[in-house]
Amino acid sequence: MDTAGMISAVQEILANRSLDGWEITAASSHILSIEVKEQKVDTFKCSAPLGVSVRVLKNGGMGFSFSTSMAPEDLARMVDNALVGAESQTPDADHGFPDPPAVYPDVPGLFDDGLAAVAEEAKIAVALDLERLTLAADPRVRKVRKATYGDSMVETMVVNSRGVSCRYRGTSVSASVTAVAEENGQSQMGWDFDFSSRFDGISVERIVAGAVAKATGLLGAATVPTMRCPAVLDTYVATEILEVLAPAFLAESVQKGKSLLAGKRGEMIVAPLLTIRDDGTLPGGMGTAPFDAEGVPKRNTVLVQNGRLDSYLYDTLRARKEGVAPTGNAIRSGIKSPPHMGVSNLFIENGTEAPEALLAGITRGVLLTEVMGMHTANTISGDFSVGAAGFLVEDGRVTRPVKGIAIAGNILELFRGVEAVGNDLRFYGTVGSPSLRIAALDVSGE
Repeated sequence: MDTAGMISAVQEILANRSLDGWEITAASSHILSIEVKEQKVDTFKCSAPLGVSVRVLKNGGMGFSFSTSMAPEDLARMVDNALVGAESQTPDADHGFPDPPAVYPDVPGLFDDGLAAVAEEAKIAVALDLERLTLAADPRVRKVRKATYGDSMVETMVVNSRGVSCRYRGTSVSASVTAVAEENGQSQMGWDFDFSSRFDGISVERIVAGAVAKATGLLGAATVPTMRCPAVLDTYVATEILEVLAPAFLAESVQKGKSLLAGKRGEMIVAPLLTIRDDGTLPGGMGTAPFDAEGVPKRNTVLVQNGRLDSYLYDTLRARKEGVAPTGNAIRSGIKSPPHMGVSNLFIENGTEAPEALLAGITRGVLLTEVMGMHTANTISGDFSVGAAGFLVEDGRVTRPVKGIAIAGNILELFRGVEAVGNDLRFYGTVGSPSLRIAALDVSGE
């Protein structure tokens, strides 16, 4: 049964229920996952899950349920369970479903028509090449911990009682490798990946180069004395820090008083060099789609313009509470979960400086390429204290690798200290950033 058939089957059941509104979401997919070890296929998983979920509105209560069985009795049970959930909830006058938009954005490149025709052998070869080329790239790379390839084809459809009816198909392809380098009794790991909506969009060579550089670059690393110094954050570290700030932009966090950005709209919150946006229509983005989990059109929302907080992100419920338009930021973890708030493609806009130019003028500082435990940062206060690694910078150039250090501070204060922005924006999942130079950062070492 296709997504339209699943939707129709549930609509027939809903027609016989007394409700104030409803929403049906159907999804079908084909998922492939491959892992190789020692030039042999270690894991090969292929699945084609499908499912349908329903949200129903009754007297201000919103109920949710799902089914992976399309049997009529199971679909009826799903609807009944959702109705029980709605009736047992505390009513909220702002619960509701969105109206149909005038138009959905045209987002090209979401679906690779040729992916289904690519032979499994060619997909396995990507993982095999990753392992083989990583081991051959540098004699210090002694083993590959993991080399993977994965792809998926997904069709999603959302229909509601107010007239929303939308459907799209998407493909995603990813590959990654983890290298282990050893020298003089010391070992270091390096990981890199690539993502595309197309099979031919993956670059094995780029993944290998990144993983090997990270693994070998930190060999021989040692700590440095504690100091407060200028710091350059590479794209990965900058993204990790931005990811901690991400929930603060969600209207749900703001309205519940759990955002460090609450009450700051219109204020300068970070350095004037920074513009931050969430673009659900970004070409090639991992969070790109024509509509969100509620059937609301995705948008390109400027959150911070030249350091000033301009906007928050909204789903339908949180937008109704403020009397504003939703920004298309309802997401799902899968058909088994109801919509919740999240970012689409959140990123700091590119600057004008080449990454290596960010080191110029630093008499003594650090280039940070790894942080450990950033998830432990306090998302409400913005305070953090985490482990880090990277390189010592002296007189504008990298001199030696550094590990066993820690950095501490406040996320907003750190972003207020940005004095240069690189032109090397890179995404790690749905969050991305270019390299950033920070005027001063507390680094704890020896």
